[in-house]
Amino acid sequence: MIEGRCLCGTVRFEVEAVRDLSHCHCSMCRKHHGAAFATMARVREEAFRWTAGEEAVRQYESSPGFHRSFCGTCGSSLPGRSPAGGWFVPAGLFTDDPGKRPNAHIFAASAPPWDRISDGLIRFDGWPPNKGLPEIERARPEGVEGLAGSCLCGGIVWELTEPFGRVHNCHCSRCRRARAAAHATNGFTSIDGLRFLRGEDLAVDWKLPEARYFAVSFCRNCGSGVPRRSVERGLAVTPMAALDDDPGREVDRHIHTGSMAPWHTIADDLPQFDEDAPGGVVTSRPLQSK
Repeated sequence: MIEGRCLCGTVRFEVEAVRDLSHCHCSMCRKHHGAAFATMARVREEAFRWTAGEEAVRQYESSPGFHRSFCGTCGSSLPGRSPAGGWFVPAGLFTDDPGKRPNAHIFAASAPPWDRISDGLIRFDGWPPNKGLPEIERARPEGVEGLAGSCLCGGIVWELTEPFGRVHNCHCSRCRRARAAAHATNGFTSIDGLRFLRGEDLAVDWKLPEARYFAVSFCRNCGSGVPRRSVERGLAVTPMAALDDDPGREVDRHIHTGSMAPWHTIADDLPQFDEDAPGGVVTSRPLQSK
């Protein structure tokens, strides 16, 4: 059996076998996971079962007949039923090596400008041919100026008034489980550089009890990762995948690669650090006063 769980450990599951893995770059997966892409394992109906915490599973219907699941406690994206049958299981939740490696990129045409697809896997602009599944894209919210971001359901909308001082891909086990993905991609500004325009009351903050700083924030309605304020460090941490605009810069580095998922391979030429990068987190001065 291959086991998996959410960040807080409330929800647990196991699968007998994985059919295949693929990286999905669609805007909905990116927003729901708060990650550059979601890596999904296809699992047959009879090969999946919940082992704990099924009552904590929440669902959001992102498009007709397509439901996205998340933990109501910590916000981790969770396995969900595929409209074509069987289950989609986020590979970032696996505690064991699933024994498969990704074989394709889907919705590659929707990859964000700050994340480069650098490997040689086959790419599909949308769903692979003959899948017969609905398109799953989401438009930018209307009436927002500046560098904007939003959750999947549109209930939470914010803007950033500073450029990011640092952006990194973090491969630590906490980030992988929090985003249910290969890694988290976070951008850092000062606290004053983040302004919520609506729906801040929908954001749920959850801190890992044993961690000094590690915490997440997510929308209680749809489970999407949203920015959070780290008051202790004077920082605002924004999931890059939640942005609706091009931030005008790319990722700086990979950190905690010593904890990288066994099924993931780094194919780009960004600097890599087994643990944290030297120099701490850098923020920038405001672009404009608000």
